[in-house]
Amino acid sequence: MVSWETIIGAMGARGQPSAKADSAVSDLESHVGFWLRFVSNHVSGAFGRLIEAQGLTVSEWVALRRLLSTGPSTAGALVDALGMTKGAVTKVIDRLVAKRLVARTLDPNDGRVQRVALTRAGRALVPKLAALADENDAHFFGHLSAKERKVLIDILRGVVRRHGLTRLPTE
Repeated sequence: MVSWETIIGAMGARGQPSAKADSAVSDLESHVGFWLRFVSNHVSGAFGRLIEAQGLTVSEWVALRRLLSTGPSTAGALVDALGMTKGAVTKVIDRLVAKRLVARTLDPNDGRVQRVALTRAGRALVPKLAALADENDAHFFGHLSAKERKVLIDILRGVVRRHGLTRLPTE
């Protein structure tokens, strides 16, 4: 694994790749995607460890958070909202049911449709998990001013819109 110091050492005084690099091949560090992935891996990894310490996966957290926002939902609606396959969502729901954080019920208007909703324990847990997400965000981005955070989020949202990205990060 390349250390942060090695990467910074490869950069010139103005944050540009050093002159040592082969000019015909772009440096790894010259790509925005590299820096997004570098930061994302550390931010996501730290959050994943916080969530795992609570006995959950990130995909379970995302499903719980979505259910808090939307209220009772069908598996199909969660598939659309989370951008996961039906099989993956079913496994997430199964695990959450086993942990008694969500419950399945039959739709009163159509007995063929199952609805998924947070249980009392699930509703109580989501704010605690959200606080962990907030703490993780503050740890990595708390040094940014409110204006800088807004600019960064706006830029990233612009990339999402431009490319029609819809799949939520669940890993």
